Amino acid sequence: MQNIVSTEWLAAEIEKMNEKLVIVDTRFNLINPEEGYNQYREGHIPGAVYADLEKHLSAPIDQHGGRHPLPDVDLLAKCLGEIGIDNDSQVIIYDDQGGMIASRLWWLLHYIGVSNVAILDGGWKKWTSENNSISTGVPNPSVKTLHPRVNPEWKWVDHDEVKEKLHHSDTILIDSRENPRYLGEFEPIDPVAGHIPGARNYFWKDVLNEEGSFKKRDELIAHFSDVPLKKEVIVYCGSGVSACPNILALKEAGYANVKLYAGSWSDWITYIDNPIAVGDEGEHDRDSNR
Repeated sequence: MQNIVSTEWLAAEIEKMNEKLVIVDTRFNLINPEEGYNQYREGHIPGAVYADLEKHLSAPIDQHGGRHPLPDVDLLAKCLGEIGIDNDSQVIIYDDQGGMIASRLWWLLHYIGVSNVAILDGGWKKWTSENNSISTGVPNPSVKTLHPRVNPEWKWVDHDEVKEKLHHSDTILIDSRENPRYLGEFEPIDPVAGHIPGARNYFWKDVLNEEGSFKKRDELIAHFSDVPLKKEVIVYCGSGVSACPNILALKEAGYANVKLYAGSWSDWITYIDNPIAVGDEGEHDRDSNR
C-alpha cells in the first residue's frame, strides 16, 4: 500500500539512518489536549518530532469552519518546516488511535504538495507491542523551508459546495462517524444530532482490522463496493479529522475523485437554514433536535 508502511519497514529505515526520513508523532486526546504531548515526552519512536492537532494542524475556531478548521497554508508550511519537513522529505506519521489523527496530517501534507507521505500501520500500539526501540530524547531538527504548492487533486470542499451537490447523482456523500451519531440517536460533542441529508454512513474504524491495522486493499474494495468507483466522493465526519482515514482507505481502494468536507458536521450545523436528517427519515426542523 503506497500510503501505509509497516513497522518492520520503518525500523529498517531508522537503522539505515535515512536522511530524508521525518517521523511525526501525532498522538492527541480530544478530551485532554495536553495528554498527547505528555505521552510523547514519556516515550516515542526514535527521532520522532511532535505535531499537535489543535496547535499545529488546525486554525482557531470561528463562527463557521467547524471544530478543527483547516490551518492557513503558509502558517502550516512554516510550522512543518520548523520540525524538519520540506518538499523532499519522506514523512511517516503515527498515532495511537488507528491512524485517525495521523491521517489528518497525511491529508494536509498531500494538500500542500508533499507527496512522499505514509501512515505507520498499527501506530504506536503495534510499534511498542513488538518491543521496538523507543526514545525519550526530544530531537532538535534543522529548520527546513517547505514551499506550499496546493495540489488540485486534493481539493477540499466547503459548506456551499456540499449544499449545492446534495442528492446529485454524480456525487456520493460519506459520513465517517459511528452509526448512532449518524442516525442522531445521540450526539456527545456537537449541539445538533443527525446527518447531512443523503449521506451514506461508513464508520471510519471499519477500515481497520481487529488488531487496529488497515485492512488489505481487496478488503477495502469490498468494504466500499456500494460506492461507484467513477463518482465524486465527498467525505465528512464531526470536524474534518476522522474523515481522513476514510479518505486514505478510499484512495487505497482505487477511488481517484475523493474530497474532504473540511468543516464537516460541526460546520454544517452552524448554518441555520441547512437541512438535517435523523435515522432513515427525511429532513426535519433542527429545533426539535436540540
